[in-house]
Amino acid sequence: MGLTYTPNIQFSPFYVAAEKGYYKDAGLNVTLRHHGAAEDLFGALSSGKEDVIYAGGDEMLQARAKNVPVVDIATFYQKYPVGLIVPKDSDIRTPADLKGRKIGTPGPFGETYFGLLALLKEGGLSAKDAKVQNIGFTQQAALTGNKVEGVMGYLNNDAVSFKEAGKDVRSITLDSGTAGDQLVGVGLGAKKKTLDKRGDDIGKFVDASLRGLRYAIDHQDEAIELSEKYVPGLRGEKQRNNARAVLKATAPLMKNDQGELGAIDPQTWTRMADFMYDQGLLEKTVTPEDAYDTSYLPKS
Repeated sequence: MGLTYTPNIQFSPFYVAAEKGYYKDAGLNVTLRHHGAAEDLFGALSSGKEDVIYAGGDEMLQARAKNVPVVDIATFYQKYPVGLIVPKDSDIRTPADLKGRKIGTPGPFGETYFGLLALLKEGGLSAKDAKVQNIGFTQQAALTGNKVEGVMGYLNNDAVSFKEAGKDVRSITLDSGTAGDQLVGVGLGAKKKTLDKRGDDIGKFVDASLRGLRYAIDHQDEAIELSEKYVPGLRGEKQRNNARAVLKATAPLMKNDQGELGAIDPQTWTRMADFMYDQGLLEKTVTPEDAYDTSYLPKS
């Protein structure tokens, strides 16, 4: 199982599933593998080193446009997890207010950038209508130093860090309007070949992982304790408080309006394929129906 980037409390559903024995109960021997910072997101999946990847639906669509046959089999983030963070007293209140404003984003890649483009589209704008600046991962310094008027960040990470630092900010979220209808959040993906060969195991893995997600949402303090084995430095008081704030902010992003976990929405995939192609984010058109498969979700 490929967990991108460094160990973090945001991956607690998988840590919980492993520590509670959910994978073992399903007859699975699961290795949780974190990628290095310079590692290609889908490299290990493509080579067969990984069977499953935890990545954004939008990133999977980009990979398919590059002929990586990855298929989304469960969507964890039912609400797209990024937003525009602005000072609380800012007069930027709607996406239309972004015209002519200095907006900071880590760079022209990933969910923060895709989210910015979706917000701009909702406001009837394009990237040319705002003064978009690539600031790396310096959102807090850039905003508090008045280098930009707003920054794109993760609602369950960057927005939490601002508030923990005592900064008075608010977030314009994608799901408060139509922008969130354009993008699919992070979920589980596997190659078509793996699904054909080990479909039964994949279904068990999805079920056990969603059990871990449900448990992490319902027992957040215990989820933090179970994650200590995987996340260095989580035992400190400050780190645990941060982890608690992150989990609290993450939980509502994981459920759709019906309270379901893991659900795949075909209509959002169709809208996303059109949106990303129109925005020049795909190297070629992608058939959205080939990019997801709902059959591995638990039968309710």
